[in-house]
Amino acid sequence: MTTHWTAARLGDLTGKRIIVTGATSGVGLGTARALTRAGAHVIMAVRNTELGAQRAKEIGGSTSIAKIDLADLSSVRAFAEALDGDVDILINNAGGLTQEREETVDGFEKQLGQNMLGPFALTNLIFPRVRSQIINVGSQAHRGGTLRLDDMHLRTHKWTSWGSYARSKLAVMLWGLELDRRLRAAKSPVVSQLTHPGWVSSNLSSISERTVMAAADKVVKRLADMFGNDIDAGAATSLYCISEPIPPGAYVGIDSRLGLKGGPVMIGRSAVACDYDAAASLVEFAEKETGTSLPV
Repeated sequence: MTTHWTAARLGDLTGKRIIVTGATSGVGLGTARALTRAGAHVIMAVRNTELGAQRAKEIGGSTSIAKIDLADLSSVRAFAEALDGDVDILINNAGGLTQEREETVDGFEKQLGQNMLGPFALTNLIFPRVRSQIINVGSQAHRGGTLRLDDMHLRTHKWTSWGSYARSKLAVMLWGLELDRRLRAAKSPVVSQLTHPGWVSSNLSSISERTVMAAADKVVKRLADMFGNDIDAGAATSLYCISEPIPPGAYVGIDSRLGLKGGPVMIGRSAVACDYDAAASLVEFAEKETGTSLPV
C-alpha cells in the first residue's frame, strides 16, 4: 500500500531556523505554518510587517518578523545586515505577477527584479550564514519563457504579463542549475533544490480592482480553487525538499499530468532550463545587475 506525503514527514524540526520569504499569504504562509508546527523557528521575511505580525499570531509557534522588499536591493541589503545569527534553510518563495510593465527602484523590469534578481541578491548576501539548504520556488511556467540575454528587462522587445512572468521563472530555474553546479564544485555542505507548487489560488497577482482584468482574475482564482492546490498542498513541494532524501539540484513539482493539483514528486524541466551555458550567462548577468556573487 502506498501512502501520500504529508507534513508529518517533516518530523521534529526543533532548533532549526528557517527563512521563508513572502510568508504573509499563499504558499509562503502555508510553508511557514507547516514548519512552525514541526517545531522550527521561522523568520517570516515580508514586505508588510504589520500583516506579518498578524499572520505570525494566527499560525502560532516560534516566529520572528523581518522586513524585506525583493524589488528593492537596498531593502535586501538591509535585511541581510540585520539578520541575527545563522539559519539552517533559506526558502526563496516570494514572487509576483504584474499586469503592466513596471520597473523597480533599481531600474529592473519588475517581475524579473522581484522574482529572480532580488532572491538572487538575498541568497548571495546571506550565504555565509546558511548552514544546510536553499530552496528556490520556480514554476512550470518556465516552459513558456524565452531567455533574452541581450534584453533581459524587455526594454526593446515586446512585454506581456505572462511572457515576462514565464521568463522570470525560467531565470529562476537557470539560476538554480548554476547554483547547484557551483555548490557541488566547491564541495559545499549546502545543497539547493527547485520547486513548482502547482496552480495555487493566492494573491500572486497584483491586478488592480479598477481594471477590466480584475474580473478575469476572480475567475482564475475560482478555477484555481476548483482545479488547483490549496496553499498547504502548494507548500508541500518545498517541504518535501526538507523531509525527503532527494538529490542536490532536484526539481520537485506536482504528481499530475498538467502539474496543477496533486502531491509532491520529482519532475523534469525544459531543455532550456538544463542548459549550463545559458545558466552561467544568466548568473553573470545577475551578478552585474545586483553587484553580488555567491561567496563559495
